[in-house]
Order: sequence, then C-alpha cells, then structure tokens
Amino acid sequence: MKRLARLFAGLLTAIGLYLFAAVVGALIPGPTAKVAQGAQTSVVLAAGPIHYDLLIPADPDTRQAFGFLTDFGVPVEGADWIVVGWGSRAFYTATGTYQDLSIGSVLQAVTGDSSVMRFDAAYGDLSGLGPAIPLSHEQMALLRGQILQGLTRDDLGGPVPVATEGFTATDVFLEAEGHFSILRTCNVWIGQVLRGAGVKLGIWTPTPYAVTLSRWWFG
Repeated sequence: MKRLARLFAGLLTAIGLYLFAAVVGALIPGPTAKVAQGAQTSVVLAAGPIHYDLLIPADPDTRQAFGFLTDFGVPVEGADWIVVGWGSRAFYTATGTYQDLSIGSVLQAVTGDSSVMRFDAAYGDLSGLGPAIPLSHEQMALLRGQILQGLTRDDLGGPVPVATEGFTATDVFLEAEGHFSILRTCNVWIGQVLRGAGVKLGIWTPTPYAVTLSRWWFG
C-alpha cells in the first residue's frame, strides 16, 4: 500500500511539474519569423474536444494551395474554412471525443508516435469558436507553406492518406512529418507554425491552456 501511495504521489508530482513547465514555456518568447505584420485576414484557433484546430479562411489563395484535398473527398471549393490539425497517429485518428479515449492510444501518444494531419471543410461564421489571430497576407502564405511542407510525400510527390474512416463525411487524415510525444504535442505544433508565420507565442505550449495563456501574454 505504501509503495502504491508513493507511486501515486510521484505521478501527481510529475503531472504538476509538467503543467508548471507548460506555463513557464508559454511565457518565454520563442523564435518568431520576421515578416510584415497586418490584419488583412485572420486564422481562428478552434477549441475542439481534444485539442486546438486551425480554421483557415477559404479565400482563393487557400483554395488553390489546398486544392489537392478535393482528391480525398474534402470539398475545398465550396468551403468557408479549411480545418487543419496535427497529432499522434494512434491517438488522433481514434479519438474524436473524450468518450473515445483508450489506454493504448494514450500510452502510444505519451511514449512517442508518428504524426498525422487532419483536414476538413467547414461552413458559416465560425469566428466565435475561438480567438481570431490577425495576419497579413504574407503571414498567411507562410502559415499555409508550413502546413504543406509538414506533409509526408510519396515517390510521386503526393500526400499519403491514412487508412481510417475519419470523424465526418468530408475529412481526411494524411501522414505528416515529425514525431509526436508528450514533449511535442499537437498544441506545441500550433505554437510552432504560428511563430513560423510571425505570431508571437511562447517557446513551448504543450497544452490548450498554454496556447491560450501565451496568446494572451503576447497579445
């Protein structure tokens, strides 16, 4: 019983230290691309059941950049938004809501896993789903470019689909570059691509709260 109590106390301590480090990482400025700032457009940080997704307005440039998704059943041309997320292959592809959580997928994500990106089309005014981050056209181009560069390509240069049903009738999972772990989570990816587009954020944002805190801290 004492051994179990020590194990439980150690686990709680580890979780506490992780969450504390997430707060610290959110407040320390990370490397940010130097690019002309502006507010000609914006991207929405949409808080989903599991993590943040990026909602990118489906303007002509975005539809052209992500037009290849039409081949995978994503109706890019008729969409108002393109939904983009990144995460653990085992966890992300099997966990639409917290009810879908399994010990196996959680352990795989925590200990390390390959990564995937999820794309979908969305419609209507979704600005209320989360904070809108204003961007210049140059910043948006950088953001799109990072997303495209993060996709794994086959021998012909095309994206590689993941054999899974997805969560909606119009979404698709594609294999992605980079390794997922408890240190490099989906929310760390969010911070990374936004900083790469010139948005000031903390150097390490592993949790949704860390992303929210960092966005508030750096304005």
